[in-house]
Amino acid sequence: MKIELILISLIPAALITFISFYFFKLHTTNEERRRRFILHKEHQKQAFPLRLQAYERMALFLERISPGKLLTRIAPTDENKSSYQSLLTHTIDQEFEHNLTQQIYLSDECWNTIKATKNATITLIRKVAMKEDVDSADKMREVILTTIIEKGSPSDTALAAIKEEISGLLN
Repeated sequence: MKIELILISLIPAALITFISFYFFKLHTTNEERRRRFILHKEHQKQAFPLRLQAYERMALFLERISPGKLLTRIAPTDENKSSYQSLLTHTIDQEFEHNLTQQIYLSDECWNTIKATKNATITLIRKVAMKEDVDSADKMREVILTTIIEKGSPSDTALAAIKEEISGLLN
């Protein structure tokens, strides 16, 4: 009889212990999630300006390698189209290498678009330089400018992608 009384009194105690343990576990799990959320939010707050700065730098890069602006900024040193082609492609590669670290703040899609734009710009310059009717650096500049007026600059597409991605970040 005494054992039955002890068991009857232990059942509510065990039930209360189990319920207390369950709610304590639930509380600690929620607190852990809340702390992680706060840390994540703080990290995002610190990383957001860096990401925006990376997008700004890549927009500046795209503007600087845009054929129209590139040709205006970099005049040929002589009439040799090969040396001018080398100068232009070297300048684009230097600009790209200078901004290479920005890729860690950009999405893979945006970074790939920027790389494709760089390569398309270099390809455009090389194709024009290989044309037989282009016999001087000045003629090369003229043909490149005519081409981008007719077809548009490769940089325009990448700039649009950057603007779209930034608008997604801001919303």
